[in-house]
Amino acid sequence: MSLTQFSVDSGPHNMDGLRLYARDGTERVEAFIGRKVMDVWAESVEHRGGRQSLFRDQYNALGKLNLAAIERIVSAKYQRGATFNRQHPFVEVLVSDITVSGEVLNLSELVREPLPPAFHRVT
Repeated sequence: MSLTQFSVDSGPHNMDGLRLYARDGTERVEAFIGRKVMDVWAESVEHRGGRQSLFRDQYNALGKLNLAAIERIVSAKYQRGATFNRQHPFVEVLVSDITVSGEVLNLSELVREPLPPAFHRVT
């Protein structure tokens, strides 16, 4: 029950987040980290004041850069089996899964474009 051949789905899809594929023997396993989960994970590293959501190109690039860490998180959740994954073999990574893992997101290649003034949050 070990996952191999992880890859980020950079193709067109209608899911709002990072979509990954892996293999459990001959079975294809899909994993997903929602955009908001990626936002929380990135913000926990950036310690920025204002929230700026990631765009698809950004979270796909972060997924590729951090694939080893994501593999460990997805594999740990997958190995817990159907009892803990209601959608088994689909694995949805939650903020709690990331927190428990202790994995740190590498943001060294993240490029954020400044938002136009009209989009800045007023506090």
